[in-house]
Amino acid sequence: MEEQLLRATAERVAERLAGRKRILFITGAGLSAESGLPTYRGIGGLYSTADTEHGVPIEVALSGPMFRQKPELTWHHIARLEEAVRGAKPSEAHHLIARLEARHDVVVLTQNVDGFHRAAGSSNVIDIHGDCHLLLCTRCDFRERREDYVGMQLPPLCPECDAIVRPEVVLFEEALPEVQLARLDHELREGFDAVFSIGTTSLFPYIAGPVVQAVRRRRLSVEINPDRTAVSEVVEVKLACGAHRGLSAIFEPQL
Repeated sequence: MEEQLLRATAERVAERLAGRKRILFITGAGLSAESGLPTYRGIGGLYSTADTEHGVPIEVALSGPMFRQKPELTWHHIARLEEAVRGAKPSEAHHLIARLEARHDVVVLTQNVDGFHRAAGSSNVIDIHGDCHLLLCTRCDFRERREDYVGMQLPPLCPECDAIVRPEVVLFEEALPEVQLARLDHELREGFDAVFSIGTTSLFPYIAGPVVQAVRRRRLSVEINPDRTAVSEVVEVKLACGAHRGLSAIFEPQL
């Protein structure tokens, strides 16, 4: 996106935000990519071929049914993903969103499981797909937080009951956590003055839905994404650029 056009569009969004306090930021992989996190597939991805070395697609390897059948296989790929992102830190965009809490009532709905929004300082985060740093027992109430998986037995066993432990994330073919869905429903019923969709393809209805709701209620809706997505045609404003570039153009003057 040309700089002059970006600045003009960002200024228009900033003007529309004047006096608006309650903002929802919906974030996806494009935001964490600015922290250096790899994608599953594509250029630089961990899984650029159709199948994993186990002869199944990554979506099958990281699925609920596979975890129940062969937890060691699922954990192999979970650990591989964790190793690839180990040491990464929240991006400038994560920190900018967190800083906005000083001026706005900010809610973050994220598809990412890296925990970067909380690490950057955001306090109201709905991590709809979970957090890979949180582990829980599949049998008892044991839970723990780990910053990495270094030295961990795979699959890990619960120190209290010897059952298999898993990361508190939503695997493929698993239902979304009811607690997080209830939080999202509550926040949407409260309503938002503005909704930002950042770095997500918006393919899931619970990700695209808040944007569509904002459009129907004539609230400000903004997408920051270099690519076309499922909501690009419905949002009021489209910024075809990266997360930090778009956010800083809009918000930096007021911070």
